[in-house]
Amino acid sequence: QVQLVESGGGLVQAGGSLRLSCAASGLTLRDYVMGWFRQVPGKEREFVSAISWNGGSIYYADPVKGRFTISRDKTGNTVSLRMTSLRPEDTAVYYCAADRTILAVSDRPSEYEHWGQGTQVTVSS
Repeated sequence: QVQLVESGGGLVQAGGSLRLSCAASGLTLRDYVMGWFRQVPGKEREFVSAISWNGGSIYYADPVKGRFTISRDKTGNTVSLRMTSLRPEDTAVYYCAADRTILAVSDRPSEYEHWGQGTQVTVSS
C-alpha cells in the first residue's frame, strides 16, 4: 500500500546542483522519519541524509555535509534533497526511505521499512 516515488535525478556537470523530491502515498510523511540513501553497482547502499517526523532533527553523512540539504514541506507530505557542489563520486541511484518506528534519525538501511525505486544522479567530470 505504501509507495514512495523519487524524482529530480539527471545528468549534471561537476559543481552543479540538483534537487530531488520524494512523494508518498498510503502514509502521511509527517508521521515518518525520512531518509535518503544512494547506491552504485557492486556497492552497499550508503546513507546520505535523514530528517525526523517534525523536521527538528537532521543527520547528514560526512561526504555530503555542507553540500546537501534535506527538508520537509510545510504540510509534511514531501521531502526534498537539495544537492549542490556535486562531485563525480556523488553519482549513484538515490533512494527515498521512510519508517514510522524509528525514534531518532537513522543511517541504517535495515531500520527503514519503505523504499522508493530510486532516481539516477550522474555527475560528469
